[in-house]
Amino acid sequence: MASDRKKKQSNSIPISFFDEEESRAADDLEESLDDEGALLESLNDPPANEIRIAGEPLSPGQGGPAVAELVATRAELKRLQGQLAEVQESLARRQADFENYRKRIDRERGEAHNRVVAEVALKLLPVVDNLGRALEAERSVEVNESKEFRHFLNGVELISKQLSEVLESFGVQPIVALGESFDPHIHEAVVTEASDDHEPDTVIAEMARGYRIGDRLLRPTMVKVSSRGAAPDDES
Repeated sequence: MASDRKKKQSNSIPISFFDEEESRAADDLEESLDDEGALLESLNDPPANEIRIAGEPLSPGQGGPAVAELVATRAELKRLQGQLAEVQESLARRQADFENYRKRIDRERGEAHNRVVAEVALKLLPVVDNLGRALEAERSVEVNESKEFRHFLNGVELISKQLSEVLESFGVQPIVALGESFDPHIHEAVVTEASDDHEPDTVIAEMARGYRIGDRLLRPTMVKVSSRGAAPDDES
């Protein structure tokens, strides 16, 4: 009987999220049902809700005290089953309400995190841009510089890489642009250039890298876009 009670408890809705009073009430109801069920099984009663003798229903006032007590026990069992069903339904509703509350809190917490990260990232992106421009300018004259300067330049490159990795750890991702078709939702065309080597509206150069965090656009990528090449002059 104890093992059956534990099995029922393990399969029931977790009580830890609800009031202790309702939890104790549910436990008491389940114990009462177990006791009443054991009594009925020991008496080998018919499964119906009424006692019958020679096919006729027996009322609580007939058949002596034992039968009257058994009929009353069946009525009490039915009442307890109804109360248990009500408690379980209430617990199920509270469980559903708690799950909805937890999901809403998780969603709001994620949105607040992304909002704070976006504000910080927008202030750091110009620093990333300036580091990138400085490195590109120095690489063009690196071969003419001393060994010590090249070591210094490598250190600056490591700092730039670390800064980019920090941004990525917070979910800030660069937008791929070079070689992609122009997308006005994530690209901002600052220059157009006629080209016979690329399809029209293809990004052929990246002026300033764009970034996003999740589905939110932080900054569009400023790009150079190809246009259709000039048509050759007709030969006279």
